[in-house]
Amino acid sequence: MTRQVKFIQGNEACVEGALYAGLEFFAGYPITPSTEIAEHLSARLPQKGGKFIQMEDEIASMCAIIGASLTGKKVLTATSGPGFSLKQEALGYAVMAEIPCVIVNVQRGGPSTGVPTHVSQGDVMQARWGTHGDHSIVALTASNHQDVFAMTVEAFNIAETYRTPVVLLFDEVVGHMRERLEIPEAGEIPLVERLRTMVREGVDYHPYLPREDGRLPMSDFGGVHRFNVTGLVHDMWGFPSDNPTIVHGLLRHLVDKIENNAGQMARYKTFYLDDADTVLVSYGSSARSALHVVEGLRSRGHKIGLLELQTLWPFPADVVRETCSPARTTVVVEMNMGQVCQMVKHVVAHPERVFLANRIDGAFITPTDIKQILRLIKGKGV
Repeated sequence: MTRQVKFIQGNEACVEGALYAGLEFFAGYPITPSTEIAEHLSARLPQKGGKFIQMEDEIASMCAIIGASLTGKKVLTATSGPGFSLKQEALGYAVMAEIPCVIVNVQRGGPSTGVPTHVSQGDVMQARWGTHGDHSIVALTASNHQDVFAMTVEAFNIAETYRTPVVLLFDEVVGHMRERLEIPEAGEIPLVERLRTMVREGVDYHPYLPREDGRLPMSDFGGVHRFNVTGLVHDMWGFPSDNPTIVHGLLRHLVDKIENNAGQMARYKTFYLDDADTVLVSYGSSARSALHVVEGLRSRGHKIGLLELQTLWPFPADVVRETCSPARTTVVVEMNMGQVCQMVKHVVAHPERVFLANRIDGAFITPTDIKQILRLIKGKGV
């Protein structure tokens, strides 16, 4: 069977990935530059037997997908910076109650309403720390439509495996540009389905008691089991508790189930790193310009390579450390004031060798921008 090929926007590639992963429920509110995700799902999802609902705002959208997920559905919402800010309290609820869900943030300029129609990558730290309290989070990104599709499927798989919200942190350039997408055949990419409890009706069900492999089987809310769901610290039955032992154990569980599996969640791509003495680290649409620079300079004999991050959280510290250690210079290419650059400096042995190539003005960072910064770094004798 021949793969289906489309020439579409990145936001449409996200829609195709979500449908491939088995999306059953979408709730959202239109906001530039993510609106096309809602627009296309409003038509496509009902055709697949799923439910689409436009909510009154972003807070309600997040709460709606939480409720739908509890009933056993694979769920998605999509927004941009201001809407992502509004979702944070409910996002924390999903973390605490361990509710699988996927949240797309197609980034634009900020703070506040900022520059609605222009690109930014300023929400990296918000994705990690936007909701309050000690917690961990998963955030994935992509630089091209094939990877947007793949990371969207991956987001659903991770959400179901670890009973956790997963953020897809795309950006305006990737969301709105058009390019070729090959849609894999059904079954070509393995899908993780909801792990449902084997506990029979009438038998005591522990909604927050992990199996030996760490996974927590779920029972569809409204089904045969009655159980409590709360944003408060809770015991294995879901009932609130302020017992220090239970508080400590739950917080450690919420963090450890993500951070202890950071290596398994690390998704990244490497280009020309075997002999590179200069390594560019980038992600999202910035990585497209970074790769163009690398391939151009390589053709002129420069030893330069690229590490493209697709997992931003949990931060792939081991990958970054191993990749950048042999290099004389590391340059992080991003469209913010150095949010990933800060993390790279934190994990490498020689942070003084790490530099930032960035734009923060709503304009896409071009290969010319990067090369100018590389010349400045070289001019300093690095």
